[in-house]
Order: sequence, then structure tokens, then C-alpha cells
Amino acid sequence: MTCQVLWDNTGCGFSMESKVPERELYRSVQSMLPRETDIRHSPDCLNKGKLRWTLHKKVRNNPANSLSILWVLIKELEKAEGLASLEYIIPLLHTLMYVIIQTTYIPDELYKRVYDFCKRLLTYPQPYCTVGLSYTRRIKTERAVPGLLYQRMLVAEQRLKNEHYPYQDRIFVVADPKVFSDSLAQVVLADIESAAEASNPIDHMRRVVQHSIQANLGEKYNGKKLSETLKDIDVEPYFQDVMATAERCAEESLGRVGNAPKSHLQKLHGNIITAVNSETASAGAFECPLPNPAMSFHLWTEELDIWREVAKWLRSSSSPDQFSIGQEHEDPDLGDLPGELMPPDKTRFSVMSNDSGIERDLPLVGDTLPVASIDSSSVTASWDPCKSEQDAVRLSRRGGIKVKPSVKDSVALLQDTLEGHAVGLGNSRGGGREASLQRRAGSNITQTPLSKQQRLFTARIVIMGGDSILGHLAKAYYCLRKREARRIFLTMKVNLQFYYIPVCTAPTTTSSDKENIQFEQSLCTLGSYLSIVDPWYNCNICSLGCMIPKLADMKQTDPSRPKEPFVSDVISYYVRMGQQPVYFNIYFIKITFSSITKETVEDVFLTHVEVDVPDLRVSSAPMREKQKKSVADVSGALVGISYKKVTLSGRDTERGLPTRISGADISAIPLSAKEDLNCLTLRLKEWPGKAKNNSAEFKIRSNNIKMCLLDSQSSLRVTLDRDCRRTYNDVQSIEIVPCLEPGYCVQKNIMSKLNLGEDEDVGLSKYMSKRLPLPVNTFAGIIN
Repeated sequence: MTCQVLWDNTGCGFSMESKVPERELYRSVQSMLPRETDIRHSPDCLNKGKLRWTLHKKVRNNPANSLSILWVLIKELEKAEGLASLEYIIPLLHTLMYVIIQTTYIPDELYKRVYDFCKRLLTYPQPYCTVGLSYTRRIKTERAVPGLLYQRMLVAEQRLKNEHYPYQDRIFVVADPKVFSDSLAQVVLADIESAAEASNPIDHMRRVVQHSIQANLGEKYNGKKLSETLKDIDVEPYFQDVMATAERCAEESLGRVGNAPKSHLQKLHGNIITAVNSETASAGAFECPLPNPAMSFHLWTEELDIWREVAKWLRSSSSPDQFSIGQEHEDPDLGDLPGELMPPDKTRFSVMSNDSGIERDLPLVGDTLPVASIDSSSVTASWDPCKSEQDAVRLSRRGGIKVKPSVKDSVALLQDTLEGHAVGLGNSRGGGREASLQRRAGSNITQTPLSKQQRLFTARIVIMGGDSILGHLAKAYYCLRKREARRIFLTMKVNLQFYYIPVCTAPTTTSSDKENIQFEQSLCTLGSYLSIVDPWYNCNICSLGCMIPKLADMKQTDPSRPKEPFVSDVISYYVRMGQQPVYFNIYFIKITFSSITKETVEDVFLTHVEVDVPDLRVSSAPMREKQKKSVADVSGALVGISYKKVTLSGRDTERGLPTRISGADISAIPLSAKEDLNCLTLRLKEWPGKAKNNSAEFKIRSNNIKMCLLDSQSSLRVTLDRDCRRTYNDVQSIEIVPCLEPGYCVQKNIMSKLNLGEDEDVGLSKYMSKRLPLPVNTFAGIIN
């Protein structure tokens, strides 16, 4: 189903379509709702995302449809509440809020009904009470200052400079190059660019002024004349005035709902209308569409460092006064050139220097640079002496590295890890068992105001691909946290939000639909899990992952097809409404090789570890011994497995066993809702003769697993997160434990130096999250 987009992206206004009857809107709302009888990944279920997109297009195409849709949605919410149809509440509520943000004028009666409904959700279980509390606060603010949500969202997403609301957002869409071919990447890039065409800060300022005035004055103002007048005047002073009025009223929280800014905006409206002599136009609603946020598209190749891109955006978006973290927080690992990035685990060599520390003693271009006396063979990085004279002009004094973190740094790290601790992620000691095997989800509703004041920037990272790119993200996130724990930089200013869109390679046309679905689930296990626990995520985001390859095929067959910003529209809806994270543990793995010349490798993974025995051999046992002992025709590798078995009662037990296997799968993501436990599941691929005698699958649930090869004639092959680039051969043993939060480790080491006991959490470490989770935002979190 498609919808012809008729609205003008260059400013306010529409090619007006006829108003949609309320009965047709009701059918559209009913058709997009997920049902209990829906089959996941079926065409009917995945089509609901396109129906939701079409419904919101009707709001953009004609402002007269906004109030009609709102009345239909609130009636359906109250009906779902009366019938106890909880599966409809989250989709209807998100759709309602998205329409409220884009609607200019809403009567107070409708505000009150929505506010009362959201308050009643506070008595519901998770995640309904969390979503209800978030929207109760938003509706209360919007009712007091109409148009504030639209104004803040547009200012933050489009980086409009003002002195009253300094928050800024940026969306980084990162795709897996193994999944996104050149043609597929060009389709997504063209979609994002088409949504951002012909937009500039002045047009966005006009939208803010137009929307704020109409939201407060209602239908008593001349909308068309105001829009025409704003195009002929300098709109920036009026924009700053509107921002100051709205933010002042929001801070004061005056008792008279909606009346505080009306008098001032009415006067401002009169000044704008009289500024230019023009003919009088009829009064009425004149909608200002909410443009898609600014996005950048990247392929995650080896040359890309996502944190460098975030740091570049931070520096380019910050004023000198705003970016005042000082030289002590200037991270030398985030230089100007890609080659200057130093890995966080790279050894730092101490050198003897004859530098006096005085600026005028710096060598000139013609002088020879003093080179420190260090053995060149001990340095792994290459050094070109021919560049010394060229780099002399760039030589400048830089601040030294602070070894001891300041109190401000410690507080920033504490605030960052307390968010996970508050939802129960850190109730145990480092590396130990959590208090519950239930997976944690939902935003922290007890965030401190200090954290909101510090982090003026939000980087929303949207990952597109399979499990392999998620493993890449987990490793990059671990390296960032490790670097931030040692020397804080991004944590002080940037709030990181992660989103995931599962996209797999195009299925084969010869395979059946069932085989294609199983193939997709095997490569996108985390996306399949999120589609189980959040049906609205399945309808909108999983459907987008299935639509992207089809859009590329449609573009190739019909190049003249008009540009429809479908991908960017769905991403915009996802990042704006998907505010409930689901936490996935990152696991640490230590790999030891059979050869003594190979050093031990330490890595992390998020979803999956596959263990294979590449050199399986055929058993040559005599026939008499086969009949006696029932030996299998094919034997695997003899391994010793030691693990701590987790139980729901919390009484974990240490166990171990030797067994002969042909491989093993270690999964951190459950395959079904019945097996939703926050731990690892080890499935052994036993040798065929033994597997014939066992009807039940041999599974082990644990968070600490150690597997060692006992057969000297065999070796293991280990692959992390289904990524062929992270395959290790000739492996002797592996050891897997939950990945510890680097900030917690730093505080633990500081306390251990004070001889306060290694096993006791004291000081800040007592309040910090012990494990390092990766939060992935969804619409509802986990619906049980």
C-alpha cells in the first residue's frame, strides 16, 4: 500500500486533500493493530507497519484529519482498557502521541481525556506503567504550554541555535557492508537524502513560530497570512522570542493551564501580521509538518570509527563556551586524522625527552627534531623519519594525561552506571550471579536532574544488519567504556541511545517462505527475540528490514519511480517513540591456542559463539569392539566442560564433565519466550552414536563456562557472533564470563589499593552496575 505525498518540504503548508471520513480512519486504525492470532513474519503482520505509516501520512497531507484521528485513537484506548485488551494499548498510545506532537491545535477536553488515561496506566504492570508515566509527564507539559513538544523536538533534531533550549540530537545510521551491497546502500542513502532536501534553518524557524502561535491561539488567528508574512521578514528574532516565552512558561509551571504564553504570543502574532502589508486571508488551520531529523548514513567498514564520528559531531555542534570540558578531558585517542586513533589496549611506551616545556624552544622547520632514545624494534607502529620536518610546524603543546580521575569524572561515571543499577543490573558482585534470571527492560524513571543538565547532546545510533554487526557494536562499546573509565570524554556530554533494525541478505527465490524465515531468524537472533517480546516492534521495524531489499528491487525495475522517504520516516518514528530499552549482557571470552607461540586472545561477544571441530576423523575400531561397546562410526573431540549451573532458586552449583562432541553452540539470546532467561545456553553437538540414544537435547544454562580440549590430536574453531572475520582456529580452550563494567573495575581497583578488602564493594563501586549491558531501544521493552 502506498500513499502519494503531497506536502511541501520547503516550508509550512500543504496541497490540501479532502478530509478523510471518520469511519475510514477507524478502519485504518483497526487494520494496523497487532492481533494475538497474527503469525510473526507473515505478510499480513509485516504489512501493519506500512498501514501505520499511511495513517500518519494522512495527518501530514491534511491538518483537518488530525483531530479526527485523535478522537478515534482515544476512544479505542478507552475501549481497550474496558475490555482488558492490553495488546492494543502500546500501539494505540504511541500512535496517539505521535499525532499529538504534529497537531497544532488540540482542545483542552481532549488533553484532559488523554492525561487521565495515561494516569490510569500507572496502576498497570510493566511496561504499561513506565510508558504511561513518561506520556503523563509529556501531556502535562504540553497542556500547560501547547506546542512545546513539537518545538523542542524540532530544535534539537535540526540543531537550531538558541540560548533557551541547548539540547541537540543526531541520528547515525550504521549498516553492515556484508548485508548492504552498493545498490542497497544507495537506495537507503537516497531515501535519507530525499527527506532532507530543500530544508534550511530559516524554514525550520518559520515552522516553530507558526506552530507555536497556532497551538496557543487555536483557530482565532490567520494561519495562511501568517505563513506568507513569515517568508518576507527576518524570522530569527521572532523565533528567539517564541523560544524564550515557551521555555520560561515551562520552567515556571503556572497554575493556569495554557493561558501563560497566550497573551504574549497573541501580541507577537499581531506584530508579525502588521510587519508586511498584504491582503487579508481567511482564518483557519495551517499545518506545519514535522520534518525528519538530521541523519547520516555509514557503512561500518574497518576504516569507520563510530565514536570518532560522534566526537566530530560533538565538536562541530558545540560553541566554545558550551564545549568547555577543558584540556584535561581532551581525549588524545580521538585525534583529527583516522591514523591517530590509538586502541585502548595498546601499550603506551615511556620515553626520555629533552623538551624544556617552553613554547619558544619548539624546533623550527629547518631544525632537526630531537628524537627520544627508544629501541625502534620494540615499537609496533611504523614511523617515517621523513615526516619529522613536515610535522614540526604542527607541533604544539598538549595537556598531560590525568592519571587520577577527578570528583566530577567519578560522578559522571556513577550517574552513567546507576541507570543500569536502578533497574536491577548490578545487584551482585563483579562477575557473580545476578539477583534474578529475568531480563531487564524499561527506562529508569528516577534519573537525576544533574545528568540531564550535563548531557546536552544525544547520539542515536541505528544499527542495520545481522548478528555480526551487533557483535561489532558490542566490542566497540566495550572499548569506549574502557577508554572512558580511564579518561572520560564523551560520557560527560553525550547520551548514547542504541536502536536496531534487523536486515539480512536477500533470501533465495527457490526456498519456501518457511525456510527463508528460519534463515533470517538464524542470522538475526536478537531481532527475532525483540519481535517476540514487543509486537509493535515486529510490525514496524522487522517489517522495515524485510522491505529494504524489496525497495532496492523496485528501484532497479522502475528508476523513474518518485522518491518516497519510507525508510527515513520509519527510522524517525522509531527513534522518537522507541524509548524503552531492553538490556543484553555483553560476555567476555578468553581464547587459548594449541600453539605456544600464539598469545592468548581476549574478546567480547553479544549473541552467539559457535565451536566446531574441523578435523573430525573416522573411527577404525574392530568389528568386535563395535559390537561390544557400541562405538560410533564418527568420533569428535574429547573436551572437558566446567560451568556453574544457574537455577531459578539462586542456588547455583559448580559442575563439570568430560564428553566427546562434534561442536557446540553457546547462545546468549533465547529462541522463544518460554526460554527467556538472562544467561547463556550451551547446546552440545554430540557424536552421532551417542546422539541416537538420547532423545532429549543436552542443554546447559550458565553464565560462566570453560571448555578445554583434552584430545591432543584435535583442535577447535571458534566463531563469535556469526562473523567470519572473528573466527579463531587451532583453539585449545575457551573461558566465558560476564563482561564487567570498566568503570566499576576502576573504582574497585582504587578501593583495593586502600586495603579495604578485594571482595567487598565499598565507596562508589557499591552503587555501580557490575556487568556491562548493551541497551537496545524498543517501543515497549518486554511484554510478558
